[in-house]
Amino acid sequence: MGTRALVMAAYLLLPLPLAAQETDNENPAGKVVYDRWCAGCHGTDGRGEGPGALTMLPRPRDFTRALYQVRTTGSGELPTDDDIMHVINVGMPGTAMPGWEDLLSSQEREDLVTYLKSMSRFFNSSPPPAQLEFSNAPRVSDDRIAEGAEIYEQVECSKCHGRSGRADGPSAPTQKDDSDLPIYPANLTQNWRFNGGGTVEDIYRVLRTGLDGTPMPTFSDLIDAGVITDDQLWNLAHYVRSLSPEESPRIREVITAANVGDGEGGLPTSPTDERWETVDKFYIPLVGQIVVKPRWFNPRVQNLWVQALHDSADVAMLVSWSDPSRSPNEEWAPFAQQIVEAMGPKDEGSTWAPGAPDQLVVQFPLTLPTGMERPYFLQGDARRPAYLWSWRSDHDRAVEMVARGLGTGQEQPASSQQVSAEAAWADGEWRVLFRRSLATPDSTSDLQMPRATVVPVAFQAWDGNNGEAGNQAAVSTWYFLALEEPVPVTVLITPLAAFLLTAVLGLVVVTRAQRREKEIPGRN
Repeated sequence: MGTRALVMAAYLLLPLPLAAQETDNENPAGKVVYDRWCAGCHGTDGRGEGPGALTMLPRPRDFTRALYQVRTTGSGELPTDDDIMHVINVGMPGTAMPGWEDLLSSQEREDLVTYLKSMSRFFNSSPPPAQLEFSNAPRVSDDRIAEGAEIYEQVECSKCHGRSGRADGPSAPTQKDDSDLPIYPANLTQNWRFNGGGTVEDIYRVLRTGLDGTPMPTFSDLIDAGVITDDQLWNLAHYVRSLSPEESPRIREVITAANVGDGEGGLPTSPTDERWETVDKFYIPLVGQIVVKPRWFNPRVQNLWVQALHDSADVAMLVSWSDPSRSPNEEWAPFAQQIVEAMGPKDEGSTWAPGAPDQLVVQFPLTLPTGMERPYFLQGDARRPAYLWSWRSDHDRAVEMVARGLGTGQEQPASSQQVSAEAAWADGEWRVLFRRSLATPDSTSDLQMPRATVVPVAFQAWDGNNGEAGNQAAVSTWYFLALEEPVPVTVLITPLAAFLLTAVLGLVVVTRAQRREKEIPGRN
């Protein structure tokens, strides 16, 4: 289930206000739409205090303040109607706000814009907002990106966003929004999560307008003061865009582990081995664990990248993800405490405490299924146990476990441990390399991985400096790990030989036909 589907499910499960359950012809058309689809988070009065609000960071918008982040108007200015409509249509990536363009009709969305404006007196008492004039984007080049990198440091973007853009700058754990709630700087390596849009034009617009209500300032003042030029701001936008992949990552259900055979060097033995740069990466989105109490609606780790290789004897799996700190970290401890205090629903049973580590679990079935049946995705159950590789940053090692439900994992005896792990954290990114033999002596407690097979696999991750521990984690659904076999030489030679044989036979047939044609009387 994707993030959008989870958000939509949460909307539908929230109790509807009475006004949404009754038809009242005196209600504005936009109010009917709002009460049905928006009040669950934003509240019936628009103050951002709906039943679901405490499970969200950042909190839902308080429409009575008329303070909008995504705009084409100046900092502190009201948005245009088109600005409000844009957010309704596409949502705000990186937040709980989904897009409604596919669900609501054009008329319903127009009515909603009118109703949202009626919630704030500022729209009635202020002149119509004027859209800023934006220059056209110059063509990207290496020189522009290089100058953008210099501007990035000059205007101190790295203080919040970090040197590599992974939101790990020295000021990151001190950031708060205008409601005094903790807020994360944007991870600039994931432009598909930018709440104002991920194109270079979107980035430039946000740099010009700022994100009102957050620590993200406007850079228009720097242009007006002559500190930088508009062209240099475009270069900064191009640099920020270059930190993310050219295309938004696509989800693939099968993670392929190529067979390196007896090639020189064998399998990589380090998470920072340069050979990983040429291995295909698979994008694994994660969502909060909101099924088993205590639940967690605010995971810090929102996706993983998985790479895998094998050599017919061992399998090596590299899992990497953005994390602004190596937990535990004293500088981030107050931030984590603020997250815990701000987040609902505060189910009983939370095991988080200051000093909690980062964690990663790679989950398999204990035995290979014969069909499509797999254990429950949250570490199995009594009928179908799960086999786990569990890593923690405070131990910096991996252990094998067998679980029969979330949080029930039992570590195998030291004499039976087969999996190893090596981890590295740098510039806001974890890289954890697991390695294990495909076949082990303990066929009862270890999953056996025959070559040329497909193995179900799932993942769970915890950021200790985000208030996560125990059941409060980020989780994935099931995927598949395909252990590929090297292509035999005969497979490559046979099609080539068949092609050459066909070509020769074809040439013979054509030659004979031409000879017969010449032998027919009357034809020259």
